[in-house]
Amino acid sequence: MSSPVTLDAAGLRRQLETGAGPRLIDVRTPGEFEAAHVPGSYNVPLDLLREHRDELRAHLDEQVVLICRTGRRAVEAERALAAAGLPNLRLLDGGITAWQAAGGPVRHGTPRWDLERQVRLVAGAVVLLSVLVGLLVPPVTWLAALVGAGLATAALTDTCVLGTALSRLPYNQGPRTTFASVVAALGDRSR
Repeated sequence: MSSPVTLDAAGLRRQLETGAGPRLIDVRTPGEFEAAHVPGSYNVPLDLLREHRDELRAHLDEQVVLICRTGRRAVEAERALAAAGLPNLRLLDGGITAWQAAGGPVRHGTPRWDLERQVRLVAGAVVLLSVLVGLLVPPVTWLAALVGAGLATAALTDTCVLGTALSRLPYNQGPRTTFASVVAALGDRSR
């Protein structure tokens, strides 16, 4: 499998300033997108993108740049869309984090914690509590080992069950994103 083609923040900014920039698809959760996103980008959460990748192909025939927080989810989105036969896919190198660091314009909304930060909080809290409770009830300590195994598996497979579960919580949901609303937004060229 070949490596995805990336575009750095400066290169994307130059393209957008010419007025003939690519279609920007942000694959983060609606809550993350609402908190901060590149102006003119479309929110197509990764789960929705995977589920409707073949239908999305009909609406994404031009240049497409995939965006997430740091690049990991954008790689997954690129794999899904490439498997559906969509050409001209690129990833924003370093994601919105690199875009913001480079001084790119960002539209801000309700602030929320990034999904990776939430994973670190939940995993760390479960490990800490299971070790502390394990002092009184030793078998509970195995819960810490289970979380450790889950984190190691997440690193090896570049997937995260905990992140997927957390992304579905109401806190991470912004305005409801449906496939119909995504297609409507993609059809609106006035953005």
